[in-house]
Amino acid sequence: MAGQTLRPWLAATRCLRGRSIFPITATRTMYTAPGSGKEINIESSDNWHLVQENRARFKMLFDLLNDHGSTLTRDNTFQPHHALSRPLGPSQTTLSALVAAGAHFGHTTSLMNPNFLPYAYGVRAGLTIIDLEQTLPLLRRAANLVRTIAQRNGSIIFVGTRPDLQDTIQRASERLGPQGYHIGERWLPGTLTNRNQLFQEEGQEYRLTPDLVIFLNPLANMNAIRECAIQHVPTIGIVDSNADPRIVMYPIPANDDSTRTAQVIAGVLSIAGKEGILTREEEERAQRSRTDRVLIKQALLGESVQ
Repeated sequence: MAGQTLRPWLAATRCLRGRSIFPITATRTMYTAPGSGKEINIESSDNWHLVQENRARFKMLFDLLNDHGSTLTRDNTFQPHHALSRPLGPSQTTLSALVAAGAHFGHTTSLMNPNFLPYAYGVRAGLTIIDLEQTLPLLRRAANLVRTIAQRNGSIIFVGTRPDLQDTIQRASERLGPQGYHIGERWLPGTLTNRNQLFQEEGQEYRLTPDLVIFLNPLANMNAIRECAIQHVPTIGIVDSNADPRIVMYPIPANDDSTRTAQVIAGVLSIAGKEGILTREEEERAQRSRTDRVLIKQALLGESVQ
């Protein structure tokens, strides 16, 4: 009975073996060899076994060499947007990161400030090249200052009044939580020196003098720098070759016209401030635990005396 059922199908197969109405082709998969991108018509079982054998061989080779290939992906390699979304910490920042951000490009030699000469590496194509071997330690020194001020519950202001710096200062201040502030539009003259007249009652109720001000474009905010100097507020600033490094208390010689440079420096400083906040929180938790242990011990001793 089974033989009678299979005979019509076998007869139809013999008739259609010479001509294929719907030709079957072998498509490329992840286990197909790179040189086998050409479509292969499968007209017989031998062709099908050949395709399967080639795929099995390539799969074996693929699995054997897969562990020895590159492990670089989009997540663990440098991307241009990482300086803004995933900034480096002070200990992770290197000279190559600053070079990639273009921090070594200064202005033309005709705009060179004589007081910037100690931070200049040389001249290339009419541009002043900034010595990043001095920039990196100065950046880490500024990061240590930010970490210390944030650890002591100080308020920090990021100032960047260019349109391309808005996202940078906003994200940097958000990393510091309630201790971080940012000014992106315009520094209102008299914010520190005439705060009682500007803010009236609020100027007397709240502490309006910051503990640290960070300038990403200091030349455009000279009024704010003067007010900080009058109020003895420490300042950090990105200083280019056309500026005097003495205008701020903690200069960072770098390219102040580069958005990526500002993102790298603001990210490093904000991460340092975040580390200081976490350190203070850990110390507060340790202090509370010590206080609780002392209270429990006193309560136990009081009960034993009674």
